Amino acid sequence: MNYQNIKKACFIASLLFLISSCKEEQSYKKQQRSPLEQLQELYLSDLDQAIHSLSVMESMTDTDSMQRAFKTARENFKSVEPILSFQDLNNYTTLNAPNILKVEEEDATDIKIKKASSYQTLEEILFTESPDVTKVHNVVMTLRRRLQLVRSTTDLSHYQPYHVLWIIRKQLVRSALTGVTGFDSPVLESSLDDAVIAFAKAKQILQLYHQQFKKEQLLEKWKHQLDQAQHRLSQSTFENFDRYAFLKQDIDPLLELWVATAQDWEVQFPLELAIKNEATTLFSKETLSLDYFADRKPAPLTDQQITLGKQLFNDTRLSSDGMISCATCHVQDLAFSDGRPIAKGQQRNSPTLTYAAYQRGFFYDKRSGSLEGQIISVINNETEFHSDINNFTAAIEKDDDIVKQFTDAYHKEVGQLAVRTAIADYVRSLNSWDSKWDRNMRDEENTLTQSEINGFNLFMGKAKCATCHFAPVFNGTVPPDFMETELEHLGVPSKNLTVNASIDPDTGRYEFLKTENRKHFFKTPSIRNVAVTAPYMHNGVYQTLEEVVDFYNRGGGSGIGITDQEFQTLPPDPLNLTAMEQKDLVNFMKSLTDQAFTKSKVHSL
Repeated sequence: MNYQNIKKACFIASLLFLISSCKEEQSYKKQQRSPLEQLQELYLSDLDQAIHSLSVMESMTDTDSMQRAFKTARENFKSVEPILSFQDLNNYTTLNAPNILKVEEEDATDIKIKKASSYQTLEEILFTESPDVTKVHNVVMTLRRRLQLVRSTTDLSHYQPYHVLWIIRKQLVRSALTGVTGFDSPVLESSLDDAVIAFAKAKQILQLYHQQFKKEQLLEKWKHQLDQAQHRLSQSTFENFDRYAFLKQDIDPLLELWVATAQDWEVQFPLELAIKNEATTLFSKETLSLDYFADRKPAPLTDQQITLGKQLFNDTRLSSDGMISCATCHVQDLAFSDGRPIAKGQQRNSPTLTYAAYQRGFFYDKRSGSLEGQIISVINNETEFHSDINNFTAAIEKDDDIVKQFTDAYHKEVGQLAVRTAIADYVRSLNSWDSKWDRNMRDEENTLTQSEINGFNLFMGKAKCATCHFAPVFNGTVPPDFMETELEHLGVPSKNLTVNASIDPDTGRYEFLKTENRKHFFKTPSIRNVAVTAPYMHNGVYQTLEEVVDFYNRGGGSGIGITDQEFQTLPPDPLNLTAMEQKDLVNFMKSLTDQAFTKSKVHSL
């Protein structure tokens, strides 16, 4: 070999060595990156895919092609969802909003009405017989631009391990309580596939933090449990999915793993979100934080506070004539309702106070933002107590026994704030979480009938009840953040008719701020203890649960002749439930009766 060839061979060998060394160094650096750096990269990569899939759609005009592309785009969005919904809740909520007008009412001078432009909007306008291509492109462009904005402002550098755990748990709860109900996939009902994607992402995130685990078997348990959940989800259809088994055999064990992982990582949480940091089940008194809903620092209710609040709740001195108390319209044996279609001297039905603590907005029209505010409103209302808090406070300041109770319970003197706090705290205590349903979900007994289980699966699936009445409270407060309690326009009739019905004249939320788009909107109540709180609806128009189920099965107001309500939120299509399915639904709802009220002899049919 001549000198030139030798020189060339050496050069090539050196170059190959250099390339190999660079690759090894890059690989080493990649391995040395922190889990947080890898998490940021993963999230940005997912955002890029979501943006790209929308960009592809913008150039399409063929319906079949757009529909196939949308499914890909939605899957990419669901990959982004776990981190996006935690990192940027406002943008996530906008991107995932229902295809209805969003009304934001801060006060009479600040009312915003926004038309939805979301993935749900796109799904509804795209999967029709003749999609409007221009509308499709406009929504796609809006989604793409919003995701690009999200990407340009993304910074996860401040995240701690507890943030990562919260991301995981939030997605588990979302999949369990809204995901599998079809809440955000109104046409395709792709909820089960969504959950498969979410759980795959959870595994991917946990793997990034594998070195955080002191007990390696914990990570393996995560993988096994998530694999099991994904298998269950992928082996069923939306209508036939066993949501009862999913919650008991997948979600609760995953929550137990979550708590064990927090202990293994030695995480010190700076605060509690809606779900308590020690929660290992969705159906327990220890699941939701009362303080989160009360917007105050953690302060467990004491027996002394509850006793004092109960005494004031039953004290007739709150009213101007000394004849009525809170208990007059909220009778304990009736789960704190009163059994009347309309409360005496009032415009609407008296709702149960059980589980009232878990909501954002009080009264049927949500005119009060807190329990304390609701109490003041009732005291001041001339058709209710027609009194004022000052007169009542002055009266009880002369009661030495109550003054002492205030000192012992709150370490405060009697005053306006102390009085309404005491009554509000009593109402916050009316959540026993000991119904037949709860006890079975916690494996304390095995007494649910097949009809009750079937009813739950219908409630969470085919019957669409859980898209408005969200578990575990089964009210209108939306998980997993529990920051909003929804108002709905169902088309409730003035009389119990199944044809040629007319809308009840009560305009609900509209009466508060006169927002035209809010006529006939009412807060979604809890159906816990619903078996003992008849009659139903804000006007007490239905005497039985069977009548209520029939109303929904017909398509709400639209199905009984009320067809002139532009802003009705209940889909007008009938549910097509069989007689047995309707019976199962009623039996499930009866299983939500707390033990304190079972003396009402509520039994399954």
